[in-house]
Amino acid sequence: MTKHESAAPRCCALESAASPERPVALVELITTLLLALSTVVAATAVSIGIARAEMFGLRADGDPSSLAIGLLIGLLLLAIGGLTAIMADGPKGKA
Repeated sequence: MTKHESAAPRCCALESAASPERPVALVELITTLLLALSTVVAATAVSIGIARAEMFGLRADGDPSSLAIGLLIGLLLLAIGGLTAIMADGPKGKA
Protein backbone atom coordinates (compact mmCIF):
# COMPACT_ATOMS: atom_id res chain seq x y z
CA MET A 1 0.00 0.00 0.00
CA THR A 2 1.33 3.45 -0.85
CA LYS A 3 1.15 6.51 1.31
CA HIS A 4 -1.67 7.99 -0.76
CA GLU A 5 -3.86 4.90 -0.49
CA SER A 6 -3.51 4.68 3.28
CA ALA A 7 -4.30 8.37 3.75
CA ALA A 8 -7.54 8.24 1.73
CA PRO A 9 -9.77 6.49 4.34
CA ARG A 10 -8.67 8.89 7.08
CA CYS A 11 -9.41 11.90 4.87
CA CYS A 12 -12.94 10.70 4.10
CA ALA A 13 -13.59 9.88 7.75
CA LEU A 14 -12.73 13.46 8.76
CA GLU A 15 -14.99 14.91 6.06
CA SER A 16 -17.97 12.78 7.10
CA ALA A 17 -17.51 13.71 10.79
CA ALA A 18 -17.74 17.44 10.02
CA SER A 19 -20.92 19.19 11.10
CA PRO A 20 -23.38 20.22 8.41
CA GLU A 21 -22.86 23.78 7.18
CA ARG A 22 -25.35 26.45 8.18
CA PRO A 23 -26.60 28.85 5.57
CA VAL A 24 -24.45 31.97 5.49
CA ALA A 25 -27.47 34.27 5.49
CA LEU A 26 -28.71 32.83 8.80
CA VAL A 27 -25.33 33.33 10.47
CA GLU A 28 -25.13 36.91 9.16
CA LEU A 29 -28.66 37.64 10.40
CA ILE A 30 -27.88 36.34 13.88
CA THR A 31 -24.64 38.34 13.99
CA THR A 32 -26.41 41.51 12.88
CA LEU A 33 -29.12 41.11 15.51
CA LEU A 34 -26.58 40.52 18.27
CA LEU A 35 -24.57 43.56 17.16
CA ALA A 36 -27.70 45.72 17.22
CA LEU A 37 -28.61 44.41 20.68
CA SER A 38 -25.14 45.09 22.06
CA THR A 39 -25.22 48.62 20.59
CA VAL A 40 -28.53 49.31 22.35
CA VAL A 41 -27.16 47.98 25.64
CA ALA A 42 -24.00 50.10 25.33
CA ALA A 43 -25.99 53.25 24.48
CA THR A 44 -28.27 52.65 27.46
CA ALA A 45 -25.31 52.20 29.79
CA VAL A 46 -23.67 55.38 28.54
CA SER A 47 -26.91 57.32 28.91
CA ILE A 48 -27.33 56.12 32.47
CA GLY A 49 -23.72 57.03 33.23
CA ILE A 50 -24.17 60.53 31.84
CA ALA A 51 -27.37 61.02 33.82
CA ARG A 52 -25.75 59.90 37.06
CA ALA A 53 -22.59 61.93 36.52
CA GLU A 54 -24.55 65.19 36.25
CA MET A 55 -21.72 66.65 34.21
CA PHE A 56 -24.00 69.14 32.50
CA GLY A 57 -25.28 70.46 35.82
CA LEU A 58 -21.97 71.98 36.88
CA ARG A 59 -22.18 75.20 38.78
CA ALA A 60 -20.17 78.25 37.82
CA ASP A 61 -18.31 78.25 41.13
CA GLY A 62 -17.49 74.52 40.92
CA ASP A 63 -14.13 73.00 40.03
CA PRO A 64 -13.79 73.20 36.22
CA SER A 65 -10.83 70.81 36.06
CA SER A 66 -13.01 67.74 35.45
CA LEU A 67 -14.69 69.47 32.51
CA ALA A 68 -11.30 70.51 31.13
CA ILE A 69 -9.96 66.96 31.42
CA GLY A 70 -13.07 65.59 29.70
CA LEU A 71 -12.72 68.08 26.86
CA LEU A 72 -9.02 67.26 26.49
CA ILE A 73 -9.73 63.53 26.25
CA GLY A 74 -12.52 64.20 23.74
CA LEU A 75 -10.24 66.33 21.57
CA LEU A 76 -7.52 63.69 21.76
CA LEU A 77 -9.94 61.00 20.57
CA LEU A 78 -11.16 63.32 17.81
CA ALA A 79 -7.58 63.91 16.64
CA ILE A 80 -6.83 60.18 16.63
CA GLY A 81 -9.97 59.50 14.60
CA GLY A 82 -9.11 62.22 12.10
CA LEU A 83 -5.55 60.96 11.74
CA THR A 84 -6.84 57.44 11.16
CA ALA A 85 -9.24 58.69 8.47
CA ILE A 86 -6.45 60.61 6.73
CA MET A 87 -4.09 57.63 6.82
CA ALA A 88 -6.77 55.24 5.54
CA ASP A 89 -7.47 57.50 2.56
CA GLY A 90 -3.79 57.83 1.59
CA PRO A 91 -2.06 56.00 -1.25
CA LYS A 92 -1.39 52.32 -0.77
CA GLY A 93 2.23 51.19 -0.56
CA LYS A 94 3.75 48.35 -2.51
CA ALA A 95 2.74 44.98 -1.13
